[in-house]
Amino acid sequence: MLLLLMGALVLAMSLGAKRIPFADVLTSIFAYDHTAAAHHVIQTIRLPRVLAAMATGAGFAVSGAIMQGISRNPLADSGILGLNAGAGVMLVLAMVFLPALSFTGTLWLCVLGAALGAGLVFSVGLLSRRGLTPIRLVLAGAAISAMLTALSEGISIFFSVAQQVAFWYGGGLNGIKMEHLQQMLPWMLLALLLAIAVSRSITILSVGDETAEGLGVPIKLVKNLSLVAAFLLAGISCALAGSVSFIGLMAPHLVRYLVGVEYRYIIPLSAIMGAILVVLADLAARIVNAPYEIPVGAVIAVIGVPFFLFLARKERREL
Repeated sequence: MLLLLMGALVLAMSLGAKRIPFADVLTSIFAYDHTAAAHHVIQTIRLPRVLAAMATGAGFAVSGAIMQGISRNPLADSGILGLNAGAGVMLVLAMVFLPALSFTGTLWLCVLGAALGAGLVFSVGLLSRRGLTPIRLVLAGAAISAMLTALSEGISIFFSVAQQVAFWYGGGLNGIKMEHLQQMLPWMLLALLLAIAVSRSITILSVGDETAEGLGVPIKLVKNLSLVAAFLLAGISCALAGSVSFIGLMAPHLVRYLVGVEYRYIIPLSAIMGAILVVLADLAARIVNAPYEIPVGAVIAVIGVPFFLFLARKERREL
């Protein structure tokens, strides 16, 4: 999978509105020549973009894997459970009331919004007498996401920032700079390390709270740490790439076919799988209608929606 990721990165830096030979891609990374036009394009435009695609794919995928593990819901995803919509509300509020806010400040507002969205979804789901089943959680997530999205669109129309918000909801990595990556990568790496640290306990939690408690797992601590990691990853990814759904749904399930249900393997491999999916989706968004771009979220949804319907049908049969 690492070899596939490396191949996807090189391919994404080579192809685009202008094709750059693979040799130039490699030399621009390891022997940069500031006088070469191709090297300048790679270093200032395509390299930051593919690194951002890799980071956001890993963030969404690991966030989805965590949510699926601690909620025991195979349909969990940051987009489905309201994290993306919550981050969107905070981003719109920042555009309207804090236009001079730094990129770091925007990151933290999106993390707070992701936590708010997920909190509302779980609160609504827990109101049911029969508990928080996978289907009820998805329905609650759809309702809260629709409400938060409508709120974001209403605010954006009233304050005349609808165009910027529409681009964000479509998802895209255009305009990413190395300065942005330098600000967000340390926090994303910290969240990934936290997720890996609690991965063994998430495996036990995915079996059931009673089993985990009997084995001495500190349930509340593990869940709180897992949620912190999930909110950080989803919020930062949303701030960087926009509202991109289904990566957190697809990547963990594809990995489970390879390694089973052990989260010590699911979490790191989901990060790689998510990175591959977003890098290739961003490449497709750039070359399908070159020199124009289509939203990355639309490319992923073409695969993600049928995948979600397949999983929902499979879950219904099991119930």
